[in-house]
Amino acid sequence: MLLETPRLVLRRFRAEDAAPLAAYRSDPQVARYQGWTAPLPPGTAERTVRDFASGSPDEPGWFQYAVELKADRGLVGDVGLRLHENLMQADLGFTLARDRQGLGYAGEAVRAVLDDVFGRRGLHRVSAECDARNDRSARLLRRLGFVQEGLRRQATWIKGEWTDDLLFGLLAHDRRPPDGPAPSG
Repeated sequence: MLLETPRLVLRRFRAEDAAPLAAYRSDPQVARYQGWTAPLPPGTAERTVRDFASGSPDEPGWFQYAVELKADRGLVGDVGLRLHENLMQADLGFTLARDRQGLGYAGEAVRAVLDDVFGRRGLHRVSAECDARNDRSARLLRRLGFVQEGLRRQATWIKGEWTDDLLFGLLAHDRRPPDGPAPSG
């Protein structure tokens, strides 16, 4: 276990995560705004899980947290964090199984990662971007204190169409405390 919340465990991926990862990443509605194409074949899911498991959350590059629901010990999604070479900033991404969306799990998981990177690791900034049509992800980022810093019009060619990208950023000194209002000043 790497991080824990009241309902979730954020941990390293394991071999047995390949089937549930393939299931939620193969859902066309989950994959709609993501860079991969559904379905995710079982062999690809096994390689992906091995790659995710070999990463380090404390070294530059992408690390993917497996998001496990404590109640049934099932994999419900993943949160990715790309630590920059300077070890002071990172990029963030998240994916949740469709049947687990709208229940607060994504916010809980992302908040745990943010608490860790801003608290224990002392990062200065976390960035995120999403397809401009992905209202739910954009709302979640705003709820967590991210500021929309830009819009790249028709910047990404994905799945046969040009899409707009929303750019978000969150600075350590603007971060809302876990149970309080945003800092003033």
